[in-house]
Amino acid sequence: MQRKLNADLTVNNQSIELNPFAQEFLARTVLGGISSLRGAENIRDLELYVERGDVKLVVNGEELPLTPFPRDIITSTIVGLVSSLKGVGKIDSLKISISAQ
Repeated sequence: MQRKLNADLTVNNQSIELNPFAQEFLARTVLGGISSLRGAENIRDLELYVERGDVKLVVNGEELPLTPFPRDIITSTIVGLVSSLKGVGKIDSLKISISAQ
């Protein structure tokens, strides 16, 4: 059974409108990477904050600590994906909120 995914994206404190394809692609990419981390099983809600290379990850209301390797992979992947979206320029900070039902 497929879950319904909702994703919101904010870059440099500006909300970025996502079409349905981009919204689902972003949500599935983020969930795919994060779900492999210890403590990130059965994700219902996720918030990912990236600011100048620092990453904060909150899964189901609990902050997950990240070691340097997953932090760098998450940052590079997400910044690369988001920077290719229409209307996104230089990224100083971003926030992704995902809910899965």
